[in-house]
Amino acid sequence: MERTLRTERLVLRPVRDEDVDRIMEYRTRPEVTRWLLRKDADAEFLRQWWRSVADDPDNHSMAVTLDGLVIGTVSLEVHDGMGQPGMPPRTEAEIGYIFDPAHGGRGYATEAVLAMIAHAFDRLGVRRLTAGCYADNHASVRILEKVGMRREQHGVEDSWHDELGWVDGYTYGLLAAEWREATSSGRVLR
Repeated sequence: MERTLRTERLVLRPVRDEDVDRIMEYRTRPEVTRWLLRKDADAEFLRQWWRSVADDPDNHSMAVTLDGLVIGTVSLEVHDGMGQPGMPPRTEAEIGYIFDPAHGGRGYATEAVLAMIAHAFDRLGVRRLTAGCYADNHASVRILEKVGMRREQHGVEDSWHDELGWVDGYTYGLLAAEWREATSSGRVLR
């Protein structure tokens, strides 16, 4: 399966070793690490992780490029959902993203996340997609709601934040049937 996605302005493709230094440039900025669960990743750890993605048939994470420059990453990991024996495997996926704040406010993250959602539902056959974020990460909340995901859970003080202590978290979800309905009716731009 082709591992490159194209949108009107962006190319999503596998991360290359040489991309990791660029990813580290923005991933280590305080306004980015503030909302990451794993803040301490170094370049070698990330390089090894991204190499493992290439060999993992369930991991469809990619670099997001604008005119050849990496401006973010979008993760998409397919897994089994929750259920009793006999449940179809690999029907659920989790999506996440990290973007360079220097490219914020122009809709790039939303555009890339929409491309990855379409990939999950239309090409991978995922039935359900989820995402999580800190409740106070307003930029992430806006993205998830703009792409049509529904807030399914508000966990009160369910997440530890090293600066803020126990904080609230949100979980969002979207079903393939909802995605197809939204795209066919024009409620979601593709």
